[in-house]
Amino acid sequence: MKFMKLGSKPDQFQNDGDNIRYVATELATDLIINVGDVKFYLHKFPLLSKSSHLQKLVGNANEENDEIRIDDIPGGPTALEICAKFCYGMVATLNAYNVVAARCAAEYLEMHEAVEKGNLIYKIDVFLTSSIFRSWKDSIILLQITRSHLPWSEELKIVSHCLDSIASKASIEPSRVDWSYTYNRKKLMSGNEQDPLWNGVRQQQTVPKDWWVEELCELQIDLYKRVISTIRAKGRVSADVIGDSLQAYVSRRLPGFSKGTIRGGDTLKYRYLVETITELLPTEMNSAPCSFLLKLLQASFVLGCGELGRRELMQKIALQLGEATVADFLIRSPNGEMALYNIDIVYDLVEQFVMQEHSDCSLDPKFNDMYPGFPSDAAKENVATFVDSYLAEAARDASLPLSRFLDLAAMVSSFPRQTHDRIYRAIDMFLKEHPEISKSDKKKMCRLMDCRKLSGEACAHVVQNERLPLRVVMQVLFFEHSRAAGGGSDHTMSIKALLPGGSYGSSRSGTTNTDDDWEGEQTSEEIKSLKAELASLRLKNGGGGAEKGGARGAKMVAKMWSNENSGSDTSGSLEESRSTPSRSSRRRPLS
Repeated sequence: MKFMKLGSKPDQFQNDGDNIRYVATELATDLIINVGDVKFYLHKFPLLSKSSHLQKLVGNANEENDEIRIDDIPGGPTALEICAKFCYGMVATLNAYNVVAARCAAEYLEMHEAVEKGNLIYKIDVFLTSSIFRSWKDSIILLQITRSHLPWSEELKIVSHCLDSIASKASIEPSRVDWSYTYNRKKLMSGNEQDPLWNGVRQQQTVPKDWWVEELCELQIDLYKRVISTIRAKGRVSADVIGDSLQAYVSRRLPGFSKGTIRGGDTLKYRYLVETITELLPTEMNSAPCSFLLKLLQASFVLGCGELGRRELMQKIALQLGEATVADFLIRSPNGEMALYNIDIVYDLVEQFVMQEHSDCSLDPKFNDMYPGFPSDAAKENVATFVDSYLAEAARDASLPLSRFLDLAAMVSSFPRQTHDRIYRAIDMFLKEHPEISKSDKKKMCRLMDCRKLSGEACAHVVQNERLPLRVVMQVLFFEHSRAAGGGSDHTMSIKALLPGGSYGSSRSGTTNTDDDWEGEQTSEEIKSLKAELASLRLKNGGGGAEKGGARGAKMVAKMWSNENSGSDTSGSLEESRSTPSRSSRRRPLS
């Protein structure tokens, strides 16, 4: 820490109790200065020779009573004592912790150059410029101290000089950072540690580009906001580093934020914090990870933040929805609601993503510069994969309404997917947790799934899944049998034309997918559940051969297909078929 010593004479200030200060000299004091409850017994000459304000006060005082009051002096008794020691020429040490009080008090006492050359204001300004503002840590300490001396510190531009000093240092090239800083963040990798000796010379430690982030977390939110705004105004720090800083700050300042559970406390304080961080978010794409934005959104709901801030957050998350993970979105529903997870948030975010194709009317103008255009097919595929996987998790909640499941799935039903295994997994999980669902609702759910895009393992699971409508099983069997008989991909279009509505079937390749292929496309949770059910069914049914199973499947398909085309009610035909002996063939796995 930088410091400056004023004066050279021994310190002769002494205390008499808690409320009396005096100078221990043989010369009797002739001036009493009151600051609050504290009395200073001093001498007129050394003080009046350097303070224009004290000259005026003493001149206006009663000649019989040389006692004045300056209760409004910034910094209080401590600051006055520093100024008085300077007037006496006694030793006084200035540093980042007390220099603001001394500077404001000197301004109050009007200790200018016009009163005496080399006065206290001049000396403090030189110290600030040459030492404090050149030090990274001292500038941060000084900025924190200025809050206790408003409005003086603001009017004297101490705050603005601190902001500029901190922002300038944060904006410098990391390779030019030659001062100490605190960096304990988890992202500090071994590559940033000191390199070993090379040719007898120790290489310098690599300075990370976000080296300044951690120490700014010590600032109060109002000062932090001004620092970040000043850094951004200089335009030399990338948006992702700004995002790192915001994430580090709110994680430090908002209890429970990192774990996604906001703890009790000062609601107004935390609400202002979240609203401020939201306001400071850069508009550039991917400047903050989607997981952080989601936690911020969750906190805004819990703390009752303003609607405008939440809307902007949701628009930003929607633009990055393709990078979302299911774990980030498993947000608990508010107290009092039946559903376990808050699916409404996910629905609103997906809706925002879908509306990007009409961005001229749906997006806030502030996002125009960051918006890359209509969502690409790759982004749509990522979002569809995310929604399918999310629904598979949300479907475990027995209180999840069917309408919310269908609404969310329908929004991405037209999005491209390489496989429909995940949406099948979600449908199957919902049916498993909601056994009371009606036949018509089952059909609605199965319309979300394109059997042509199920993998071989998924098709085998469908054939033996008694929770599904028989019509879906029939379509899978018919397609697989026809593909096996045709032995070529040219048969795909004819099957598509034969199927009702042209919307069911499977595009599975002629070569049976191996377990490794299946696992390569699924998450560990999906493969574990599907394979467990499949293995259980196989154990029950014994080991029927592929040819035998295929023959039985063909017979059942033929019977079902004739019923479908007989003109009778579809649901009735299917239900009648359930009671026939052919049901046993459906319980054998397809190989």
